[in-house]
Amino acid sequence: MYDLDTRKHALALVAQGFSQNSVSKQTGISRAAIRSWLKRIEPLGYIQGTECPRCGGTPSIPDDPAAYSYLLGLYLGDGCVSPAKRGVYSLRIACADAWPGLIDACAEAVQRVRPANKVCRVQSQGCQYVTSFSKHWPCLFPQHRPGKKHERAITLESWQQRIVDASPWEFVRGLIHSDGCRVTNWTTRLVGGERKRYEYPRYLFANKSDDIRKLFTDTLTAVGVEWTTLARGSDPFNISVARRASVALMDAHVGPKY
Repeated sequence: MYDLDTRKHALALVAQGFSQNSVSKQTGISRAAIRSWLKRIEPLGYIQGTECPRCGGTPSIPDDPAAYSYLLGLYLGDGCVSPAKRGVYSLRIACADAWPGLIDACAEAVQRVRPANKVCRVQSQGCQYVTSFSKHWPCLFPQHRPGKKHERAITLESWQQRIVDASPWEFVRGLIHSDGCRVTNWTTRLVGGERKRYEYPRYLFANKSDDIRKLFTDTLTAVGVEWTTLARGSDPFNISVARRASVALMDAHVGPKY
């Protein structure tokens, strides 16, 4: 990994007319790295921003931004980042045993975001923790702070918002897979003197954090999904998607857990 100043210095030398081979010998940076920086300038400004404020380096740009958008949704719902040993952190996403397909999708997303790191599954009562270790998890999830998520502010960095804007459905799917569900509601109506039962699907999302609910509803609005707030007592913890056209959109892009 090379920090921001090192990258800038190497590209400045190339711009001055030095060959890649010469710059490599002067700086000790591989020619492959220099070639990649010439083709892709983002690492200097990183979708992720500038230097990592925690470690002083620049963490790898997610190879699969769509997978990151999905994983971000899972993290905000059922994930945590915890310190381990020697500056390494663990990312853990709790996934219920009832949804084996979700567990597989979560593990795949973690692997796509950090392909160089191993992903393991730790069995607990009623769930598995999809777990991976990296010193850069706090860099990739800057929402990591002490305390419960609903008791502190949760906002996205500008680079995270750009990824969500580019892959909104993956973000919605991650939030639904963590703190949401697709259910079938029913009601009865009197038709011609006879009471008939009608069933209709609905998506529900519940989270105590006002900020996380707003991230969810803002993204729904951006993709054209209509939603309403269902208050439990005086607490507006539940978001409902029940209109037929909006449910059809959710079915096409999210679907039920499996």
